[in-house]
Amino acid sequence: MYVWLKSLHIIAVIAWMAGMLYLPRLFVYHCAAAPGSVQSETFKVMERRLLKAIINPAMIVTWLAGLTLVWLGGWLTTPWFEFKFVLVLGMSALHGYLARWVKDFAADLNAHTDKFYRIINEIPTALMIFIVILATVKPF
Repeated sequence: MYVWLKSLHIIAVIAWMAGMLYLPRLFVYHCAAAPGSVQSETFKVMERRLLKAIINPAMIVTWLAGLTLVWLGGWLTTPWFEFKFVLVLGMSALHGYLARWVKDFAADLNAHTDKFYRIINEIPTALMIFIVILATVKPF
């Protein structure tokens, strides 16, 4: 059971990260589209579908499977897990910001530049690197 749950967790993490890396890139391109244009409306549909159909469900499965693995594995009080947990909370907070920006774009109320979203696009990658290292190496 544990290895099947671990497989589900890894699959969900991959799907979540794919969306977390792609959505800010869509925002970069969306910034260049004039509000109300066909291109802008297409980006709105793409962003909403990515968030609702992939990113949100993948995050939920990641959390449920991950917390179950922690409980079954007895990892709850280990230092590496506590640090990883903080980083995953950070990833989840970024997820919340991305969801908010999808709503802002949908209402033609984007307040950020393409450069802002290019920088934001690097955050999930950095978090992912540290999370994966903590989960596989368990350095402390």
